[in-house]
Amino acid sequence: MLCAVLPDADVVGFAFGIPYEHVLGHRGLSHSLVFAAVLATTVVALAFRSERFTASRMKLWWYFFVATVSHGVLDAMTTGGLGVAFLAPFNDSRFFFPFRPILVSPIGVGRFFSEWGLAVIRSEVLWIWLPSAVLAGAMLVFRRRRA
Repeated sequence: MLCAVLPDADVVGFAFGIPYEHVLGHRGLSHSLVFAAVLATTVVALAFRSERFTASRMKLWWYFFVATVSHGVLDAMTTGGLGVAFLAPFNDSRFFFPFRPILVSPIGVGRFFSEWGLAVIRSEVLWIWLPSAVLAGAMLVFRRRRA
């Protein structure tokens, strides 16, 4: 869970005067594939040192990598912002996907508790939580039938 939410720690940069469009700004380096790879490597190296994880370390790495990348992928499907710097630090370009059904969330706790924030929650339930629940349910059924 922490891997999936950690990319948004970049909002702290606003307090230090880092502009949104800077590589260290919101949806910048912390939303990149490089950041996801470094974070996955760090988590596996620190949390799974035991020899009993030797055979599964690569699977664990992929799990944490995908969990981290999922944040940027979902941000690239939102209706606002400047896009996601998937290729940072090698390329400053920001990207969106052509399909952008998720309402962009307001930045700041105060703004989130508003009509806009409620609309974002409805959008995320429809486009993120509901499909995730259906996929998880389908996987459970598949695993039971396979066993």
